[in-house]
Amino acid sequence: MKIKLPANDSGGLVTAFYLYRNESGVHDELDFEFLGNRPGKPIALQTNIFTNGVGSREQRIKLWFDPTADFHYYKILWNQHQIVFFVDNIPIRVFKNNMIKGVGYPNSTMQVVVSLWDGSNWATDGGQVKADYTHGPFEAYFQDFNINGCHSSSLSMPNIKCLSQDYRWNSKTYWTLKPNQQKAYELIKEKRMTYDYCTDGVGMTRPDDYKECH
Repeated sequence: MKIKLPANDSGGLVTAFYLYRNESGVHDELDFEFLGNRPGKPIALQTNIFTNGVGSREQRIKLWFDPTADFHYYKILWNQHQIVFFVDNIPIRVFKNNMIKGVGYPNSTMQVVVSLWDGSNWATDGGQVKADYTHGPFEAYFQDFNINGCHSSSLSMPNIKCLSQDYRWNSKTYWTLKPNQQKAYELIKEKRMTYDYCTDGVGMTRPDDYKECH
């Protein structure tokens, strides 16, 4: 998916692109959330993951470009081994399948959602910056939407064939990052990450609920 964010004053607003399921007692999400800001101030990219209704797995990075100036490419790789968030084909987040440790992992059918909404109570500077609707309308642009995925006709009954290695993203090539991807990912964590739930949030205060952090 290519996205271009609102170019006007977007403080307090959230532009989101995510996979979502909240049905039959299952709540899973894989989120890209762009946290708007006042003109001239950087827009943060926050990712979050919900598994079995447990979220608060936020990570935030500083983008290396202005996401309001042009379209950029955002995608998610999701298989039974890892979930990888990409920006312009650079991995910015990896969430491994740690079910063996008792960590939840999304494994149910999800829908694709895009939205633009008011997050004034938290999105910008911890909620200090509120959305100013005198600067509206606020318009985000989406293009080149493409899904390489496995179709399931029911949210409650996932298609078991979706785990087949006949689908290229399930092949061993996609079980881990390639060496060049791993190097790029380490640079993102070192130079661009401003918040990580594992070291700054619930991963520290609730280690039993977020075992992937330890």
